[in-house]
Amino acid sequence: MAGDATIRMHAPVVRDDGVADRVAVEEPLEIRVRGRALAITMRTPGHDEELAVGFLHGEGLLAGPIIAAGPTPDLSNNAVEIDVPLRPEARERRFYTTSSCGVCGKGALEEVAVHAERLGPGPSIDRALLAALPDRLRQPGFAVTGGLHATGLFDPAGTLLCVREDVGRHNAMDKVIGRALLDDELPFADRILCVSGRLSFELVQKAAVAGCPILVGVGAPTSLAVELASDRAMTLAGFARGGRVNVYAGAERVR
Repeated sequence: MAGDATIRMHAPVVRDDGVADRVAVEEPLEIRVRGRALAITMRTPGHDEELAVGFLHGEGLLAGPIIAAGPTPDLSNNAVEIDVPLRPEARERRFYTTSSCGVCGKGALEEVAVHAERLGPGPSIDRALLAALPDRLRQPGFAVTGGLHATGLFDPAGTLLCVREDVGRHNAMDKVIGRALLDDELPFADRILCVSGRLSFELVQKAAVAGCPILVGVGAPTSLAVELASDRAMTLAGFARGGRVNVYAGAERVR
């Protein structure tokens, strides 16, 4: 994809003890739609078109298919231009999201919740395989820095189809969903999303908007995450580690 050759996931630093180290890169990205600045998000550079379209999709702001992903991102200015039709309400909204918060910058409570239909039957997955999915995530950036989150897309057999890393957990998921959107592979009716950290409300919402019936993570879910997953008929599983996993919603899909 255009611009992906320039991915700066980590940068060198020297600690106070004189030891050379590497830290995760965090930089702003301005998302422009048809020349208009719509959002700024803090992210790890790379796959910026995916992040932009995945973000817009997760916010429920797309009014139609993507026309073009635009020219090569303006990496020197940390900006990306996307050519997509937007819903009318997008004209009144501006976003600023940090790498730790996927709902920051919302001006009102009604802007937080994005509509998503209840999910269909989806695949059935063996509990042991569900527990093993985090171990199948490829995380070279985390291996170097210890400071990046990952989201992986799997098929029901546990095959890793796509993985993205980012300093923001919600950005990593936006990048995976954006890649699928660009490839016309949404909704995720028979797919599984796996995240490397805790399961927050915004991650469940993004997965629901993408039509994904199963979401699993290494960490704990929040109360709102469990509530939203139950409401959308999503299977939500956490603490997937050491061959074990806890299922908090949608246990009917877990064998």
